[in-house]
Amino acid sequence: MSRLLRCVATASLGLGLIAALPLSASAAEFTWSAPTDPQTMDPHEVNTTPVLGFLNNIYEGLVRRNAEMAIEGSLAERWEALDTDGWRFHLRKGVTFHDGAAFDAEDVYFSYERAASEASDTSSWFAPVREVRVVDAHTIDFLTHQPDPLFPDSIANFMIMDKGWAEANNAARPDKENATFASLNANGTGPFRLETREPGVKTVLVPHDGWWDTREDNVTRATFLPIGNAATSVAALLTGEVDMINPVPVQDIARIEATEGLTLHRGIEARVIMLGFAHQADTLLGGEADSGNPLKDATVRAAIARAIDAKAIVDKIMRGNGAVASQLVSSQMKGYSEQAAERPAYDPDAAKAALEAAGLGDGLTLTFACTNDRYINDEAVCKAIASMLARVGVTVELTTMPVRSYWDTLRAGEFDMYLLGWSPGTFDAEHPVRFLVATPNPEKKLGSWNFGGYSSERVDTLLPQVQREIDPAARQAMLDEIAAIVQDETAYVPLHVQPLLWGSKSSVSLVQRPDNFFLLRWVTIAE
Repeated sequence: MSRLLRCVATASLGLGLIAALPLSASAAEFTWSAPTDPQTMDPHEVNTTPVLGFLNNIYEGLVRRNAEMAIEGSLAERWEALDTDGWRFHLRKGVTFHDGAAFDAEDVYFSYERAASEASDTSSWFAPVREVRVVDAHTIDFLTHQPDPLFPDSIANFMIMDKGWAEANNAARPDKENATFASLNANGTGPFRLETREPGVKTVLVPHDGWWDTREDNVTRATFLPIGNAATSVAALLTGEVDMINPVPVQDIARIEATEGLTLHRGIEARVIMLGFAHQADTLLGGEADSGNPLKDATVRAAIARAIDAKAIVDKIMRGNGAVASQLVSSQMKGYSEQAAERPAYDPDAAKAALEAAGLGDGLTLTFACTNDRYINDEAVCKAIASMLARVGVTVELTTMPVRSYWDTLRAGEFDMYLLGWSPGTFDAEHPVRFLVATPNPEKKLGSWNFGGYSSERVDTLLPQVQREIDPAARQAMLDEIAAIVQDETAYVPLHVQPLLWGSKSSVSLVQRPDNFFLLRWVTIAE
């Protein structure tokens, strides 16, 4: 555990906030906490930030994002486009996995087949890929159905597993239902290796001495503690039990800032918090069994959007942290639509009138699924929304639950309305369209997180054109059209862009990226 010492300055670089590195720092142990324990150690089993962010300390991909979120080489030293056919990656030589096995193109090919399989939660990443070819031990081609200028960016979190290790341990494919050896164990090429894993209790990482890259951290042992209770996590930071917490509860921001020996790291995340709907359900779970599904009517969904005061949520529940959202990406993202920058105005009277015009003057009852340990103040946000909707005659049956069971609930369709946060892995507006808006199609690996089954023929037509368009103006015009469709049809109700609020001992230097990935390779603890 590190000691409380002097504060290191923080500086803003690009999208992320980077704490300045101390001039000298000796090796030290480090402990940090977050409310959500990563569900698995398998990099292809669950596609969520708590899993991918944590495993980026253990596993690596062909490319990675640096502190300013730019793409750079990782297990691939360089890459180039194969005219319009796809991309060739030249792999780094001399890389070994944590168990000493050599890394080569066969591991990449195996990992592609594993990550793109129906059993994987990351299969949508590979929708553009038609074939993968091993050229030689250190060269591999990803051939795409059409020109795909974003492909290297889109696989920044595609992590490579050791083919021999996975097959020897009966983990050739991920298994979300039953888990595998790879769910509790890990063997990557990254800067840290897994020493112990106790799900829900603690996970310990130690440096990988054979890592190919130059170390910037001075961490000798890193312990992660999942702490679901916000007050408990703050107490752990104040008493020195942990060196860093993520996030800092908004109600404790002033306390952390005022405490000598502690530093608040503040930024804006790429994540948009939104509401989703059961678009395709024949009947609602709330209310009468034969009530049908009024949520199929875009005017009803629009009325719900107008009944929600997103600014009040940011001002009061988030205490001024974050920003009101109008679309599925924030203004920082490539492809953001200036034409859809205005969110439909909060107007409860108009919302009530619209519901009455839709034949719902006697009221509407909806079930509402919400997390209570995934997003900042998620349960409080959902309670506020339920209260706002009650004012226009919508009765909300709210169910909150830990994220460990939440995704199964959504995949089972056990909701009329649900809360979701989305951070685009490519930092491009195409990303949520592919995952959240495209008509669900397992064969094409599209719409894998479109739990409500929203469908637009026009969006489905535009998406592949967006993916292959090279001309920036033409591409933006198509993204503007998609954003307008999503907004006009109220496919989702964007609420706010989530803030980044981390607290640490002032002796800790770190990098705060807008994807909310916490990477130990940039952590130093000063004496």
